[in-house]
Amino acid sequence: MHVIAQILIAFVALLHLYFLALEMFFWDKPLGRKVFNLTPEFAAASKTLAANQGLYNGFLAAGLIWSLVLGGHEGFHVAIFFLACVIVAGIYGAATVNKRIFFFQALPAIVTLILLQAR
Repeated sequence: MHVIAQILIAFVALLHLYFLALEMFFWDKPLGRKVFNLTPEFAAASKTLAANQGLYNGFLAAGLIWSLVLGGHEGFHVAIFFLACVIVAGIYGAATVNKRIFFFQALPAIVTLILLQAR
């Protein structure tokens, strides 16, 4: 894989680890409530759902990290799969929750996938 694509894959993975932390550990804390613009009541009521969502973001990060560890042809294909998953999740989130999700989740993965393909 091209070095720039690897750096971007790592960046997307780090973003998803950040999302994991926000959703699993900080959802009902001041940081999580600020980032997601939540009331304390809604944050408390939806904490379990957010933690589940955070876990899925962790799986996406794990897959992207796995692609970097594998490297070569195998890593390339694993990266394509997990970037595609990130893109689909980002588009769905933008369509159903908040349009900003596209820019924070889908767009970095789209740019990374394009650069990965241009190797």
